[in-house]
Amino acid sequence: MNTPSHYSQYIKKQAKRLGFQNCGIAKAAFLEKEAPRLENWLKNDYHGKMHYMEHHFDKRLDPRLLVEGAKSVISLSYNYYPEITQREDSYHISKYAYGEDYHHVIKEKLRELLHAIQEDIGEVNGRAFVDSAPVLERAWAEKAGLGWNGKHTLLIQKQHGSFFFLAELIIDLDLEYDQPFTTDHCGECTRCIDACPTEAILPNTKIDGSKCISYFTIELKDSLPAEFKNTFQDWMFGCDICQDVCPWNRFSKPHTEPLFQPKKELLEMSKREWEEITQETFKKVFKKSAVKRTKFSGLTRNIQFLKDES
Repeated sequence: MNTPSHYSQYIKKQAKRLGFQNCGIAKAAFLEKEAPRLENWLKNDYHGKMHYMEHHFDKRLDPRLLVEGAKSVISLSYNYYPEITQREDSYHISKYAYGEDYHHVIKEKLRELLHAIQEDIGEVNGRAFVDSAPVLERAWAEKAGLGWNGKHTLLIQKQHGSFFFLAELIIDLDLEYDQPFTTDHCGECTRCIDACPTEAILPNTKIDGSKCISYFTIELKDSLPAEFKNTFQDWMFGCDICQDVCPWNRFSKPHTEPLFQPKKELLEMSKREWEEITQETFKKVFKKSAVKRTKFSGLTRNIQFLKDES
């Protein structure tokens, strides 16, 4: 049965086999509604010094410019919620960075998925994307029926919360498309907005990235701004505050991915131990980790900033 419906069912079955939490499919087309939102976001300088966000504007809105002949955008989610978290009296890193770098782990799974499609369906061309190219992943996930964008701008699923990665496979194959997720289940809740210590979360599902703790501790290469002293709440790499307070995350369940398991040292290190961290310890604790992105110098800068707060 060589039909779009049959192909879609096969792809979703393979995605589940590879450990993906959800898989949805949308037709590759221009993201008309997102175009003015992205333009206004950039005009307001909400991207701060993330100048790469200004590049490839058209490609961010049209996957057919990324993959020649693109017909379908396959959106997938992968759970990273940990069973055990860091000790309380510590400087914290976002839960997504506890284990090995998700870019590599999930990219490999996407390659396996594409290979399976090519093996069993035929000559299909496509590209895999994991938060490293001009793809508006949350918009595509919503169009593919995976969930809705919460007020903190992260995708939420009723059954799983929001502690998951998003990834995409853009291919030149017609498939059966899922219904977009159109219902916002946040209602009147403003917990994420109220809890954000830097007031980065704005009304109407917008975020001022230039005020986000994750931006400061990961993206910003300059000195951390003094006006934000005493607002980081011990976050030294990324920030989970808006997710930790979200009621939907009471449904989050621990992942089963061995490569996302944290090293013992990461969980047990105290503030004093972080303050005395050496480059050798940094390399050991964060081997193959996404934290390497900020480098030893960036992490120690963040720790010093937090230490000066206390």
